[in-house]
Amino acid sequence: ASARCSNEDNFVFQKVIRAAVGTNNVDHCARLCHSSTVAGLAQAFGSGAMTNSIHEIRNADCVFITGSNTSEAHPVIGYEVVRAVKKGASLIIVDPRRIPLTDHATMHLQAAPGTDIFVFMAMMNVILREKLMDEQFIKGRTEGFEEFKGSLEKVTPEAAEKVSGVPAADIERAARIYARGERQSGTSVYRDERGRSSILYSMGITQRSNGTNLVLTLANLAMMCGHLGKPSTGVNPLRGQANVQGACDLGALPNVFPGYQKVVEEASREKVSKVWNVDKLDDKVGLTVVEQMRAVESGQVQAMLIMGENPMLSDPNINHVEKSLRSAAFVAVSEIFLSETAQLAHVVLPASSFLEKEGTFTNTERRVQMLNRVLNAPGEARHDYQVYAELGERICQRLKKSGINWSFPNTAAVMKEIAATAPQYGGISHERLGTQGLAWPCPTADHPGTPILHTEKFTRGKGKFHAVEPARQAELPDDEYPFILTTGRMLYHFHTGTMTRRSQPLNWKEPKGYVEINTADAERLGLMEDKPVVIESRRGKIRAKARIGERVAEGVVFVPFHFREAAANLLTSDETLDPVAKIPELKVCAVRVENPAAKKGKAAAKETAKA
Repeated sequence: ASARCSNEDNFVFQKVIRAAVGTNNVDHCARLCHSSTVAGLAQAFGSGAMTNSIHEIRNADCVFITGSNTSEAHPVIGYEVVRAVKKGASLIIVDPRRIPLTDHATMHLQAAPGTDIFVFMAMMNVILREKLMDEQFIKGRTEGFEEFKGSLEKVTPEAAEKVSGVPAADIERAARIYARGERQSGTSVYRDERGRSSILYSMGITQRSNGTNLVLTLANLAMMCGHLGKPSTGVNPLRGQANVQGACDLGALPNVFPGYQKVVEEASREKVSKVWNVDKLDDKVGLTVVEQMRAVESGQVQAMLIMGENPMLSDPNINHVEKSLRSAAFVAVSEIFLSETAQLAHVVLPASSFLEKEGTFTNTERRVQMLNRVLNAPGEARHDYQVYAELGERICQRLKKSGINWSFPNTAAVMKEIAATAPQYGGISHERLGTQGLAWPCPTADHPGTPILHTEKFTRGKGKFHAVEPARQAELPDDEYPFILTTGRMLYHFHTGTMTRRSQPLNWKEPKGYVEINTADAERLGLMEDKPVVIESRRGKIRAKARIGERVAEGVVFVPFHFREAAANLLTSDETLDPVAKIPELKVCAVRVENPAAKKGKAAAKETAKA
């Protein structure tokens, strides 16, 4: 399924797979970006979504950003952060790169890639040691604190400094600012309570083999200080595409039906079966994105249906992805352009872009918003929900399954069935959304929506602390691959570049891939600005131009993943998955850096000597 497609598209798509085909083998790009958010926050709070709304950020006293290049990947939210800082808020950034927001930061803790969990736990060690926690909140609204706090004893600021490179004094200062909600002046605007601190994070945290533990750690930090259930606080994951939240909500995941109802629970299957008029639904958890590719290669899965996704650039270890897709008996792709994945398909179904369709998106703050058509779709392109409703009907006819509704005259009719299936969307209809939309949960037709979660109690009742074991990334640098690669986005291109690289002004601004490398490393290797550099991992290698400076520390290189000519995910690994979320370690791996000019020079010298 696809986070670029509407709620209605994703709902009908996953219904086809479950009700017509009869399997839970349905997944989408959230597996590769925020599946650890869904898993981690659901365990801690009972709900795997952003706890507060975007506009509240401007009124925070402290903004804590980690694993997010916010101003480039989420520019609107980045501007809200700048507004907060201009009003006097403290800004703490934990990131291995100097991102644009670093220029506005009160503190930048430049932890080595893969070591940030040690920084977070050391901050909590300080909060516990200096009694900066919100004891009333912990006692009244949480559970498991006594068992949890023992996990912090050994992770002191000094111990974290040895692993991460962040000075212990900086960790201590960041802990005090966040816990107290201190503004730049060093005070809180509230006389009788601590200030308001908000955590923002994204895929630098989640795209890791211990991503779920990292999310749980941030949840622990917020609960420890009572920064939840109030305006301008919370734990706020920033989704990477327009409808990641909605695609998750509407069941484009292998373990849950729409509304996060577990496929293994009989009551959930009975409820959904009744709404869909299906005799029986599969009771086994389906395969994830990475597991599907492995299953295609082994022959366990014969066919793939891909709606608006481009795994040939977005999935880890692209060489393996290509091998799997080429070995499949049948691949169908619905797309608006002939993407790298569509080029390998047996059938391409022409789809409509977001400008050419109607329906809804659910944004990162859980706000369901209307999508209004601006242009007519070209040629034979159709709405995805129409294509898959017809496909579902034809499959059911072939398999002699009767009684399942595939007749949706418009997207409003699809939303009506969504409301009957997913509890959080129970009170949502197109007629109610207007220009402002509604934030779920919105269970009834007269409910006003819920901009802030967990105001009086958590979705699961009491928030739960989890003791986690701090760990580094699965693949550490060594003599053969001494550098650490980290990947990410840039301002001028979006995701796999399927759309933005076809925009002439954007492509003119950033036409080619590049590699960021520290000045000292570049001097040692003889690299020059804008000249070629080769990056190689155990899985593949790419060639791109060098960008030399201080944005990354020594021993670290950064590659944006938008460029097919220098595809970062040729390098990343699909071997080690998060044990809970099954997300691969897309964000960090070990690589070596070579200067092709120096290599060519050595080869020429060798030939000359031989002559």
